[in-house]
Amino acid sequence: MTPAEGAPHAQLLGVGGYRPRRTVTNEEVCRHIDSSDEWIRARTGIASRNWASPDESIVGMGQNAAEKALAAAGIAAGRLDCVIVATFTHLQQTPAVATGIAHRIGADGAAAFDISAGCAGFVHAVALAADAIRSRGGHVLVIGAERMTDLLDLEDRSTAFIFGDGAGAVVIGPSQVPAIGPVIWGADGSKTDVISQTVPWDALRGNPDQRWPALRQEGQQVFRWAVYEMAKVARLALDAAGISVADLDVFIPHQANLRIIESMARTLRLPDSVVIARDIVTSGNTSGASIPLAMDALLASGQADPGDLALILGYGAGLSYAATVVRLP
Repeated sequence: MTPAEGAPHAQLLGVGGYRPRRTVTNEEVCRHIDSSDEWIRARTGIASRNWASPDESIVGMGQNAAEKALAAAGIAAGRLDCVIVATFTHLQQTPAVATGIAHRIGADGAAAFDISAGCAGFVHAVALAADAIRSRGGHVLVIGAERMTDLLDLEDRSTAFIFGDGAGAVVIGPSQVPAIGPVIWGADGSKTDVISQTVPWDALRGNPDQRWPALRQEGQQVFRWAVYEMAKVARLALDAAGISVADLDVFIPHQANLRIIESMARTLRLPDSVVIARDIVTSGNTSGASIPLAMDALLASGQADPGDLALILGYGAGLSYAATVVRLP
């Protein structure tokens, strides 16, 4: 069998994001639940989030983010070999949303598929893309796209205020030097009930009284697990990349909760020089889209620079996780 011939390494070449037009404040969310702006800010750090309108589909948001990432990378869609979309809120079981996005942007002929790993999906997809490039070369488009509001119970006091919608994308291509480190990933299936869907889709069949499936989570369990276990995963990713916290420029964890982000930063003893993504404040938790959206915001604002070393860390339902070190595009 002829061995695969790919690039020696892979790198991020461009990033793009799309945030829905509608901004939703905490006061608006509190019309449906017994809570307050002060309570939400104190426990999550969230001040607002963006919710998609009916015309802002996962395919449309993903397409918009993808086109921005391709423009930033200077890569034509026709040069893409693969499109990977991380999402779990695509309500159409088949075909994969990646196929629709690939067609819309003009990447016909490229492989296209979705992966579902909850809020950790984007980092899983980056790892798969990097390995594909090291195996066969070419360029891969990775998209995180979610319409969390399609699975949101506006009357659930534990989740209604947390989630937002959006899409973020990166283009990954060949590199002569290491620019995407080894991935540290895994899952703890013993905790599958900590973040889950209230009922499976087939519960709706023939049951007009069944409420629409929605997200539910055990917030305190997720908080404890993320703070203590994900700091360990972050250290392993740094070790695998052969760098220390002193070498790090940027920390971009999944934007789940500002208190979790700050706690992890303290546990990791990040130097003051490390820029920490806090996109959660104005975007809420956008699940698989949160890391690329935060990355795009940091670069656009000048808080981070191209070439900076960034630790990206995703974690969520499963409970699944993935972390790696990348050079920003």
